[in-house]
Amino acid sequence: MIPKVIFKFDKEKDLYNIWETCNKDSPFKDFKKTVHPDILKICQGKKFEECKKSLEQNKKTLYTSGLIETFTKALQGGWDKFNDEYFKRLEKVMKKPICSNQFTAYLTTMMRCPYNIKEYTFMTSFFRSISESLKTPCHEIMHFQFYKYYWRKVEKEIGEEKTGHLKEALTVLLNSEFKDLYFFEEPGYDIHKELRNFISNQWKKNKDFDILVDESIKWIKKNGIK
Repeated sequence: MIPKVIFKFDKEKDLYNIWETCNKDSPFKDFKKTVHPDILKICQGKKFEECKKSLEQNKKTLYTSGLIETFTKALQGGWDKFNDEYFKRLEKVMKKPICSNQFTAYLTTMMRCPYNIKEYTFMTSFFRSISESLKTPCHEIMHFQFYKYYWRKVEKEIGEEKTGHLKEALTVLLNSEFKDLYFFEEPGYDIHKELRNFISNQWKKNKDFDILVDESIKWIKKNGIK
């Protein structure tokens, strides 16, 4: 059975993500800078239940416009065109069975798109292009694969924080192995630039994911994350 990705919009999940973006730090990027000042004023330093009604009122016009539902349908239609090919390639690249039969992509009105490794869910932004939004599942499902099959082994070698960095940096492989499906470059984070370059070069030498992970661990031990 080939896995599927289902695109949905859940207002409650979006409102919570807006609040969390305003109040939670990210190790890779300051997403607070992407939030409108009016939203920050409503949410920052407050509990979710304190600001939920005001936040929902602020988003009412967008929520009732019908555009989110239109965008969701467009993403589903676009993804379905290459769903099977993506999962076929992912199994080949990472040398492991896909970790779930279904993944859920929830639309959010934030640029920050968190994921839940237990439920195999993640978010993709309404304010990104269709092409970039179709790249998001490829990125996040690669994370899920890494968590299931590689995280524990790598964490024993380099610790939790650096394992998180490696998990992110490995998505540079999307550019060489998957980009022709959705036509968007995986930019990565600035902090991972050197590691991503190493991963790309190592992959060209030997397209074996297990070896790639082992060599990346050695590189991180020697060079660290700058």
